[in-house]
Amino acid sequence: MDIPILSLLLFIPLAGVVLLAFMDGNNKRAIRMTTLAVAGLEFLTSSVLLIGFDAGTHHMQWVENMPWIPEIGVSYFLAVDGMSLLLVLLTTFIALLGVLCSWSAVQERVKGYMACLLIMETGMIGVFVSLDLVLFFLFWEISLVPMYFLIGIWGGERKLYATIKFFLYTLFGSVFMLVGILALYFAHGNISGEYTFNLLKLYQATYPYNLQWWVFLAFFLGFAIKVPVFPFHTWLPDAHVEAPTAGSVILAGVLLKMGTYAFLRFNLPLLPDASAAFTPFIMVLAVIGIIYGALLALAQKDLKKLVAYSSISHLGFVMAGIFAMNQQGIDGGILQMVNHGLSTGALFLIVGMIYDRRHSRLMDDFGGLARVMPVFAVFVMIVVFSSIGLPGTNGFIGEILILLGIFKISAAAAVLAATGIVLGAVYMLWMYQRVLFGPVTHPANKDLKDLNPREILTLIPIILLIFWIGIYPRPFLKLSAAGTTHLVEMAQSRQALYMNDKPIATYALKKSTNTSTFVPPGECR
Repeated sequence: MDIPILSLLLFIPLAGVVLLAFMDGNNKRAIRMTTLAVAGLEFLTSSVLLIGFDAGTHHMQWVENMPWIPEIGVSYFLAVDGMSLLLVLLTTFIALLGVLCSWSAVQERVKGYMACLLIMETGMIGVFVSLDLVLFFLFWEISLVPMYFLIGIWGGERKLYATIKFFLYTLFGSVFMLVGILALYFAHGNISGEYTFNLLKLYQATYPYNLQWWVFLAFFLGFAIKVPVFPFHTWLPDAHVEAPTAGSVILAGVLLKMGTYAFLRFNLPLLPDASAAFTPFIMVLAVIGIIYGALLALAQKDLKKLVAYSSISHLGFVMAGIFAMNQQGIDGGILQMVNHGLSTGALFLIVGMIYDRRHSRLMDDFGGLARVMPVFAVFVMIVVFSSIGLPGTNGFIGEILILLGIFKISAAAAVLAATGIVLGAVYMLWMYQRVLFGPVTHPANKDLKDLNPREILTLIPIILLIFWIGIYPRPFLKLSAAGTTHLVEMAQSRQALYMNDKPIATYALKKSTNTSTFVPPGECR
């Protein structure tokens, strides 16, 4: 294609930031309308990617590649396949909802707030479309800065603590990720004589197992903190609780998916031997995260904390599906990234809506809201059913595919992971019962207004997608099918060497001269 559509996606939000810079900061309505128009244009532009997209191939499409710093092998290399396309669409969709949900919730420094949302959108999209490792790293870091300010300036009472914790965790992970990138850069140069950060060229090299092991560990630390994988999860509840509603929605809906996407894009194809060797270890962490996150959610009295801990449990499912390294598991993992963005994003929207009315998130302060807010109760019920994976909703499709994938490699792990679904139903239905059912005991709840048209408009698209994916998921699975099939063919050829009855320590300490080559993805389209 001649249209640089991916560059447009990167620069439309930045153009919006420039527009905001010249606007009167006191004209809040104009600032909100401008930001909404920019986010809407961004979503429409991302939808153009579907036109002419060939879902039958794993080759990269909508390619833009030009030298940037050729002296050290850095290029401006953008492209998408089915896996990244789904996440780009999710990003522009969630960002648009983030603007809508902030319409009346943010009254101070509105210009700066909206600018942060747009800059963060550029960073997140850049992560999903970059095929140069330096470019990927830059966008990875850019996406973190606006979130730092969103929490630190517009956050809750403990915003400084949450901001510093968020920054330190992510900085720690980013340093190790950069070390892994540099290790691959020099290893590829030593092997082929070409020093490059081009991901497709790095795919074609053959790396020794020992190098793979250390680079996998470096990438794991960077990506696992972002997911977050147990036990690197402790920054997430604080960030969610203190962030404004849009911050929580974007953090859950998109930012966390950057970590799971990176495992698919880097660890599995670049480091197949190490990925297979680390699979039992990561599967154990994923299952612990599923159960532990669910138990912590069950113990919460704060609605936002409950949803935050449920994210840890749900993303444990995504990690388990990815490292099942079979078609069902990876397809389910990718779809569940989208599902989690929709259902958990909607839950944070709902919590924000009720907080705007009551300025409280404690379940003990509610009860009987279905009597005074019946429309709200219906929307919450649908989203809760989606979160617990009720058949007919999107959550069911993703979870059943992941469980099928896990069962193929470990029946015990599948059974343990399934307990997380049961616990998820317990804490979600318990929350729904305490907040929506029963008598209206608190006087302040008797005069609450039901959802307004803007809030309904914000939730309806999510509800439609919940049922669309739950009833007819084929269009979503088809987009990524060719890429996941190609990835699985490579991964399974190596997995058999390591998935046996040896203790986990054996995998981690094994010395091997085995090498592997990722099947080149072919020419970009």
